[in-house]
Amino acid sequence: MILIAKWLIVALSFLLAAYYVPGISVETFYTALILAFVWGVISLLFRPILIFLTLPITLITFGLFTLVINALLFMFLSTFVKGFEVEGFVSAFLGALIVSLASWFGNKVLSHLK
Repeated sequence: MILIAKWLIVALSFLLAAYYVPGISVETFYTALILAFVWGVISLLFRPILIFLTLPITLITFGLFTLVINALLFMFLSTFVKGFEVEGFVSAFLGALIVSLASWFGNKVLSHLK
């Protein structure tokens, strides 16, 4: 049950990013659910590899380069999920930031409800 709630939180985070960031569009809630699932898979498979490969620059920037990695993965996600479009790097950066922060906040609230 908690896994489904976390999935819905991430889907709503994508809709929130599409609402507030110009240049990001999510067509339907069903698309947001697909995005949340694929975002989880990408974060599980590719994100650790990219962080390891960019470890020197991540250490030099005190971890801030991780935000760039998230933005690039956000743009990558828009290339193969139909109904999700990102127009540029700045939109992807802001969208990934909003999705990360909203998901973090939603999961904090969810953990306090248990």
